Amino acid sequence: MRIVITGGAGFIGNKLVRALLQRGTLTDRSGTIRPIDQLVLFDVVAVEGLTHDPRLEVRTGDITDRRQLEELIGPGTDGVFHLAAVVSANAEEDFDLGMAVNLDGTRHLLEACRALAKPPRFVFASSCAVYGGEMPALLSDQTILTPQTSYGAQKAAGELLVSDYTRKGFIDGRALRLPTILVRPGRPNRAASTFASSILREPLAGQDAVCPVGRDVEMYVLSPRRVIEALQHAYELPEATLGPVRALTLPGITVSVGEMLAALERVAGEAVAARVHFEGDPTIQHIVAGWPTHFQAERALALGFQPDNDIDEIIRAHIEDELAGHVH
Repeated sequence: MRIVITGGAGFIGNKLVRALLQRGTLTDRSGTIRPIDQLVLFDVVAVEGLTHDPRLEVRTGDITDRRQLEELIGPGTDGVFHLAAVVSANAEEDFDLGMAVNLDGTRHLLEACRALAKPPRFVFASSCAVYGGEMPALLSDQTILTPQTSYGAQKAAGELLVSDYTRKGFIDGRALRLPTILVRPGRPNRAASTFASSILREPLAGQDAVCPVGRDVEMYVLSPRRVIEALQHAYELPEATLGPVRALTLPGITVSVGEMLAALERVAGEAVAARVHFEGDPTIQHIVAGWPTHFQAERALALGFQPDNDIDEIIRAHIEDELAGHVH
């Protein structure tokens, strides 16, 4: 089995690679469990930190280059995890770049899959940013997509493309609307939600952090552990189970900034929580205020996807996975 992951240098891509190498198998469209013979990682920068494995192939390139994608999705490709994207704030600031990577890149990738003799399974990382503006207090699987950012519009368009290419029989697609991922390891990125990880990650590592929004701001979140589980679970789901609707919102939990900091104090102590300082940023405040915060993800739950139990569990998971169990 040959599997391709775009965005393999990102932290989700990196964790997914490790998880797939460890499990060693995936289920194909016929329901047969098959070994992963080749795992191809593709990103604009080199993937670092992975141990040598004969099944692993790392490629650098440009997802906006159609010819490169045609070479990437070569004969024998059984599945694709499409994680590559320009993140929210960056896509909003640079409209052309966001469209080139998030929309055109997705279309080029789908076209490369369309050329295969056998339609591959295709897992697309979408976002809850497909919702925005005037929304009901509780969003459901029937809520109309109303993106209020270029990033959200690009992800919504990607969902529609995945659905239509599936309808035409070119791929076996499934699109997952990811909540804000908490806690992201590494350094802050250009996503508007990056502060949510920073106000937990930096204090746990012994550093100060700045929060650009108020304590009452709520976010819909999911841990990296659950995201990696969800991506694999989505790939394994039989086509008949999904039916014609191929996009769904993952189940997460809703938590306020104040609740995050209270949990940080419970888990790591008062001194650690005191490392967070508040400095308002109107731009970030405006973007975050337009995000959905409460979901009724009944379809995803019925399909076996799982949320985290609470914010304390998310913080403890970060300490275990990224800090070797130690708080600084």
